[in-house]
Amino acid sequence: MRVRFFAFVLAILLAPVTTLWAQGKTTRQVEAAVKKLTKAMLDSDIPVLSALASGQLTYGHSSGKVQNKAEFLESFKTGASDFTKIDIKDQTVYIVNNTAIVRHLLDADTNDNKQPGHTTLKIMTVWTKQGNQWVLIARQAVKAQ
Repeated sequence: MRVRFFAFVLAILLAPVTTLWAQGKTTRQVEAAVKKLTKAMLDSDIPVLSALASGQLTYGHSSGKVQNKAEFLESFKTGASDFTKIDIKDQTVYIVNNTAIVRHLLDADTNDNKQPGHTTLKIMTVWTKQGNQWVLIARQAVKAQ
């Protein structure tokens, strides 16, 4: 009887630890997807960008322009979006079931349409888990103040 009681108490005590470990693993997976997206944007790697973006992607720019997946990919194909440096800072990841909300500060050098530039933006991305992969379903940027 005592063994069952102690096993029960141990299970109750370990449940939060198990949950935290699982959340930590999920957070690391989302962070890896963000890094993969960042690298693909730097490299204008269309196949990787396509694989990371949901078919229902809504991609908002700080200018107010909003793109779907096809328009997002086309901007990298044509050079309308061309990043030469991207630094991500102050990143936070919130997990809710199979959805992740990521916020960070993006500091980037660009060469959009062959015009050098620099931008600092606050970014929010929303990711969903499809199978074993996290895919981007939404992104919104605002100018950092």
